[in-house]
Amino acid sequence: MAVSRVLGRCLLISALLFPLSGWSAEFDDINQLAEQGHTAQALERLNSYLGKQPKDAKALFLKGVLLAESEKQDDAIKVFKELTEQYPQLPAPYNNLAVLYAYQGNYDKAQAALEAAIRTHPSYATAHENLGDIYARMASESYSRALQLDTSNSRAQSKLSLIKDLLPSPGQAASNVALAEPSPPAKVAAATPAVTTPKATPTKPVETEKPAVELPASKPATPTAPTVSASKPAEAQNVKPTEPSAPVAKPAEPPKTVAAGSEQAIRDAVDTWAKAWAGKNVTQYLASYAKDFKTPNGEPRSSWEATRKDRLNKPAKIELKLSNVQVSMDNAHTATVRFQQFYQAGRLTQRTGKRLVLVQQQGRWLIQQETNR
Repeated sequence: MAVSRVLGRCLLISALLFPLSGWSAEFDDINQLAEQGHTAQALERLNSYLGKQPKDAKALFLKGVLLAESEKQDDAIKVFKELTEQYPQLPAPYNNLAVLYAYQGNYDKAQAALEAAIRTHPSYATAHENLGDIYARMASESYSRALQLDTSNSRAQSKLSLIKDLLPSPGQAASNVALAEPSPPAKVAAATPAVTTPKATPTKPVETEKPAVELPASKPATPTAPTVSASKPAEAQNVKPTEPSAPVAKPAEPPKTVAAGSEQAIRDAVDTWAKAWAGKNVTQYLASYAKDFKTPNGEPRSSWEATRKDRLNKPAKIELKLSNVQVSMDNAHTATVRFQQFYQAGRLTQRTGKRLVLVQQQGRWLIQQETNR
C-alpha cells in the first residue's frame, strides 16, 4: 500500500495546543537541509542536536518524518511512539504512527492510533480522514477475502497523509485536507475560469480554492463593460443621453487593464516554469530563473544548476500541481507569488507552501528568489 505524504516542511508551532520552546538557529538550519532534500545530512545533524536536546519535540518529530521518508518505518515508529508517550496531548505523532502501521498492514494498530489522535484533538480533520480511509481499506480487504472482489477499486484504496505539522494552527489541519482535493480541479479552473464562475452555486469551493485565478478573468472584463455600455447610447441617443458619462468618469480603468496584463504574464511565467519542471525540460526550467537568482544556500549558480539537472534527469515521472496561487505586485518590475505546491516523483510525495519573487528582465518575468514557507 502506497503512503501519501503531505509535506509542508515548516513545522507549525501553536502555543494554544502545547507550549514548546522557540526555534533555535541550529534547528532552523537542519530544517532547511530537510527542505532542500538533503535527508541524510539533516538526519546526521538531527542526531547530534538531539544528543544535546533529547526532549525537543520538534526535533524528534522531524526525525520521525525523515526516517519515514527514508523508508525506515520501524525506526520512525519508535520515534513517534516515544513522542506519544512523552507528549500524549499532541495529535500529529499519533497520526503519523497510524500511517506507518497502515503501511505495514497493521490496520488495527493504525485505527487505535488515529482514534487516540482524535481523542486528543477532536477537530483534527486529517486524522478523521485517515481513519475513514483505514475503515475503507479494512472493509475492502474483508470483502476481497469473502467475495474475491477486485481490490483495485480506487474508492477502497488508502490515501493516508503523513503529517508534517507537529502542532497545526487552528484550522490548519482542515486546510491540509482541503488542499489534497483541489489539485485535479485546479487545471479545470485555470483553463475555463469564465465558465466555472457563473454556472451555479457549486462554484463557491472553486472560488475559495483559487481566488487568485479568478481575478485575472474578472479584471479584464471591467474595461470591456464601458465598451458595451457606450454602444447602447449610440442606438438610443435621444432616450438616455447621460449614459456615456459613466464610462467617461472611469479613467482609472485602463491602469487596471495594465495591472491585469502584468499579473497574467506573471502567472504564465510561473505556469511555464512548472510545466518545464514536470516535463523534465531542463533547458526551459533553468531559463525560468533570472541571472541574479539567489541560490538556496548561496552556492555558485553552476553547482545549483548541476544539482537541479541531476534531479530532473532521474527516471521517475514527475507530477507537479500548483494551487491557491496569489500574485502581489511589489513594484512595476517585481512581483511575489505564493502558492501551495504538490510534488510527486516515484514514491516521494511532497506538499509545501512556496514563495517566488519574480523580476522583469528584458520583457520576461523570471524567478529571482525561491523559498519554501
